[in-house]
Amino acid sequence: MTTIQWKGTAASPGIAIAKALRLEPAAAPPERRAVADPAAETARLGAAVAQAREAIDAIRRSTLERMGEQKAEIFEAHLFLLDDPELIEAAEDKIRDERINAESALHEVAGGIAELLRSMDDELLRERAADVGDVAGRVIRILEGRESGTMSGLSEETILVAEDLTPSDTAQLDLDYVKGFLTEIGSRTSHSAIMARSLELPAIVGAGREAGRIESGTMLVLDAVEGIVLVDPSAEELERYRQRKREYEEKQARLRSFVDRPSASADGHEVELAANIGSVADLAKVLESGADAIGLFRTEFLYMGRSSLPTEEEQFSVYRHVLEKMQGKRVVIRTLDIGGDKELPYLDLPKESNPFLGRRAIRLCLAEEELLRVQLRALLRASAYGRLAIMFPMIAVVQELRDAKRILAEERAKLEQAGIAVSSGIEVGLMIEIPAAALNADALAREADFFSIGTNDLIQYTMAADRMNESVAYLYQPHHPSILRLVEMVIRASERHGRWTGMCGEMAGDPDAIPLLLGLGLHEFSMSASTVLSAREQISRLSRAECAGLARQALELGAQDEVLALVRNYIARSEA
Repeated sequence: MTTIQWKGTAASPGIAIAKALRLEPAAAPPERRAVADPAAETARLGAAVAQAREAIDAIRRSTLERMGEQKAEIFEAHLFLLDDPELIEAAEDKIRDERINAESALHEVAGGIAELLRSMDDELLRERAADVGDVAGRVIRILEGRESGTMSGLSEETILVAEDLTPSDTAQLDLDYVKGFLTEIGSRTSHSAIMARSLELPAIVGAGREAGRIESGTMLVLDAVEGIVLVDPSAEELERYRQRKREYEEKQARLRSFVDRPSASADGHEVELAANIGSVADLAKVLESGADAIGLFRTEFLYMGRSSLPTEEEQFSVYRHVLEKMQGKRVVIRTLDIGGDKELPYLDLPKESNPFLGRRAIRLCLAEEELLRVQLRALLRASAYGRLAIMFPMIAVVQELRDAKRILAEERAKLEQAGIAVSSGIEVGLMIEIPAAALNADALAREADFFSIGTNDLIQYTMAADRMNESVAYLYQPHHPSILRLVEMVIRASERHGRWTGMCGEMAGDPDAIPLLLGLGLHEFSMSASTVLSAREQISRLSRAECAGLARQALELGAQDEVLALVRNYIARSEA
């Protein structure tokens, strides 16, 4: 038989070779029924929520015992969802107002939240829709008296094939038999994919309807490094992939040895390797990677996918949780960065012809001051539980930073007057993502404790090219000498004033950029948590002194292609 091959998204790296096990799709939506006693129906919902909370906590505790604290973090997020008034209280209101059954009310509310999340431009927020479905689905199954649907009774090694997998199902997989999974939908930022990475379980998602035609018992090769699926591979292909699997596992064992090592170059220069997160569920991979800090906590997830602003208490609870889990390591929390490609429908903001250059991020928060005050109060209160750094996004001029710091000082004074503990060691910094800020970095350094370079926006603003526009995508050039010169300018300015500079854009974890950034003197590299160990290994093999010379050469070049050729030639020589 001819081997069938196609590509999907490699969501959790690794190589699996086993027979397929096809999972049945989810049950149909619950039937909508009228009820005579809404109070009894809300009580029934409350009892199901309580039972679901016990079940999720049991999964959390089981995962804690089985895989450690880091891997149980995702279920902390699911418990947060059960306490979210936008989900459960909204369902209770629907039961009372429309006099319908609890199953249908919760299904409709959860569906509305999930649809709103899926409409977001931010991929991380779109993927939170699956978590809402997972939690709501568990409560609905309890209401309907159905089993949870967890796979059990496996007796041979298998690769699961399904339309999708929930995080709960993923966490409870029997890893003695389940060697990987393949789904028709999803992306690498889904929580099931995050959980798979924590389990080191190869996974390919978004493979399309072709995956739906795979029958149980079919031999598969899942190359979740390249995102390739082989159906009915030949004997030669099987042997080739068995060898690749051995080589991959040897490399991963080498990377795991870097979890507890310092982030230092071969000639002893230490840097900080931090991780970017978008929600509390992302903490699992951060802790597992041994990251030195959280270099960017995007707080937008607290505001998006809902119908009203989060309260101060909701925000405080999340910030405190993250700070406590990081156990004294620095956590850089960015204040609300809404606008551009991220909207809050309930704010009813006016449409702008060019929102990326409009009233977004700090500009919006200074115009709608109470937004910022509520968030800063929550952050200040949480600061007593860890090492907090507050970062203001999209600062263009010194006055914006001064205004934001003034509001922060006013809220601190109010809390202290009320006898509420606030840390005295909070660092206050800003994102450098506008060329004007980079060019005026000396003045900003006199007002801030640190900089974090947001290269995703800095590049598009410097090159005057929308990074979401495919027709000008060729101009999104992180290695261009003009970008490197701006980065150097910012680092030198921070050093002149005794400050530190980090980078939280995608460039920070780019293997071709790391030697240049090390040579330019970047103090903190913040990246996807899954990239931390490979970055730590790479830096351990680099000489800071040599990289400084490499960076000086790169700054004298005229094009990105020339810079990349220089860097790749250096990497090849150093690895020879």
